[in-house]
Amino acid sequence: MFKGFSRDYITFFKKLRKKNDKQWFKSHKQDYENLLLIPLKNLVIDVGNFMLSIDSEFEIRPMINRTISKIYRDTRFSRDKSLFKTSLWITFKRPQKNWKDAPAYFFEISPYSYRFGMGFYKATPKTMEKFRELIDKKPKEFQKAISFYRKQNIFVLEGEKYKRIFDKTKPAEIQNWYQRKNFYLVCNRKIDSALFSKKLADDLISGFNSLANFYHFLLKVS
Repeated sequence: MFKGFSRDYITFFKKLRKKNDKQWFKSHKQDYENLLLIPLKNLVIDVGNFMLSIDSEFEIRPMINRTISKIYRDTRFSRDKSLFKTSLWITFKRPQKNWKDAPAYFFEISPYSYRFGMGFYKATPKTMEKFRELIDKKPKEFQKAISFYRKQNIFVLEGEKYKRIFDKTKPAEIQNWYQRKNFYLVCNRKIDSALFSKKLADDLISGFNSLANFYHFLLKVS
């Protein structure tokens, strides 16, 4: 079903960023649905069934607040008081209360770039402590789970690190993971032709599949 996004979505996002008021959005709501919501739903449909082969408990319904983010911003606890988001995303995660402490797959689109990957959205210090404990208890299993990383050039590891070194005996490769306050593996791309074709769905499936073994390792943490 997914045939790619229209290039017009870029113009819509840029105008939304400039206007960002209810009246403007109301008069352009059909553009939002045609240029963003419907393609995102189709992308979820095309990728979702494959995602169940990674985790049968994934939420794959193509709906807002299930797999698709709202465009309305919750300004109650945010410094950014703009009413509408100018980037949207889809997630494949287990439907559970503490989902921020569980690994999740994601795709995000903005006017200037897009990205996709897998990791923790906002893991607590307790979860990251469990992650380090699991590395200590099962070092060989961890090495096997991340063995794909050095063999590929699609995903990079991102996330803030602690300054204090927890274990100086760990080799540099392990330290890169061990010292994280939070982390995710992400493929960052500027706007390219894949975004406007069905190839994007194939790229997500291929990329997400390469992260599957590490995803299952992270499930043991959460």
